[in-house]
Amino acid sequence: MKLNTLTISQLQKIIREKFISPVEIVDACLEQIDRREEKINAFITLRAEEVRAQAKEAETLQMKISAEEMPPLLGIPLAVKDLYDTAGIRTTGGTSYLVDNIPIEDAEIIKRLKKAGMIMLGKTNTHEIALGVTTVNPHYGTTKNPHDLTRIAGGSSGGSAAALSADMVPAALGTDTGGSIRIPASLCGVVGLKPTRGLISLRGIMPLSWNLDHAGPMTRSVRDAGLMLNAMAGYDADDAYSVKRPTEDYASITEASLKHVRIGVAEYYLDLADAEVAFAVRKSAQVFQSLGAKVESVDVAWLNEAYRANALITPADGAAYHHERMIKTPEVYGEDVLRRLRMGAEYTSTEYILACKTQAEMKWRMTQFFEKYDLLLLPTTAVIAPPIMGKDAVEQAKLLTRFTAPFNLTGVPALSIPCGGAACGLPIGLQIVGASWDEKGVLEAGCAYEGATK
Repeated sequence: MKLNTLTISQLQKIIREKFISPVEIVDACLEQIDRREEKINAFITLRAEEVRAQAKEAETLQMKISAEEMPPLLGIPLAVKDLYDTAGIRTTGGTSYLVDNIPIEDAEIIKRLKKAGMIMLGKTNTHEIALGVTTVNPHYGTTKNPHDLTRIAGGSSGGSAAALSADMVPAALGTDTGGSIRIPASLCGVVGLKPTRGLISLRGIMPLSWNLDHAGPMTRSVRDAGLMLNAMAGYDADDAYSVKRPTEDYASITEASLKHVRIGVAEYYLDLADAEVAFAVRKSAQVFQSLGAKVESVDVAWLNEAYRANALITPADGAAYHHERMIKTPEVYGEDVLRRLRMGAEYTSTEYILACKTQAEMKWRMTQFFEKYDLLLLPTTAVIAPPIMGKDAVEQAKLLTRFTAPFNLTGVPALSIPCGGAACGLPIGLQIVGASWDEKGVLEAGCAYEGATK
């Protein structure tokens, strides 16, 4: 049994049974990082000695208390995208100008996951300031796809996805403004959840867009995403973007029948995808039908308007956040990021206001859609992981965010799960989208699909 390959659910069970120590689990993950990190470059900062001490503390607690008294995620290793503030540990945002930035306080989500018992192994590489989808970072190097080191891992949460895919950690954190959790999850063959906007606190996370940013878990199974969401979700009175409403037990999901679940398959997006991707998603739709769901093709071409509005708001908001620095010291940014920031700064107030009008209209249309359907199926990305030595990051953003960005603009939950592979062996991602606050329904469907396809 290779401990570094187990899921959170499996590790949780053997920790509670006191069969395995958190020290053994952390050591197994660190050994795998030693084996693969040099080639993959998933991390910006690693904390080997500190985490071994924390694992020992977790082991002491494990031995002292009963399974029922244990924190739910006691001793589970975690990788954190380097946009989350971490007290006493540098947080770079993937930038050069924050290379020595040491926050004095954890982001709210880091506090919650620590309280749940998780042990942070390190901070993962990201596309600079999260404005890109390749994680080709001029300051900290390129994160490579574990399935093929000549391919991108995706981004901007590329380091988190690669660390999961390479069996370095069982759990990771990402952020998502136009697809930055789901795109690397799709390209690296792991699970990535962008929850409803407002369900997870953004306090202590470096912003890209105040209108579109989301935070979420990245895991190896759908149930694991639910376990992490349990610890992460909930109102934060000190976060202006947090929404006060009840949460659920997101891990109490089953591989049950999907009878009475109404699913729309986005034919418009399948027509835009590569043939192998479209084929895999159509086969996935058949699996949902075999599980009892009512599945039919739907026309959601109107989501292209949402994609275009997201593509304008993202760099415009980024340019607002980075306004002073990009004028005074533009040399601190990589070429592709600076180009996108300057594009964002050039949009007129009229263009921005019209994009915000589109956002309101798209939220309304999404609400209407989910009055008729429970879920929407489409590919996560139109293509498998592109080569590193291909189109530049600006062109890749146009290619890879088209299927994901509409759901940032509308704020609804969207899950990416693996749904097979291309002939070359690279993974393909299936995106399951639900109505606002229906994380449980989205995760339930994903879990049922996992159970049916193994």
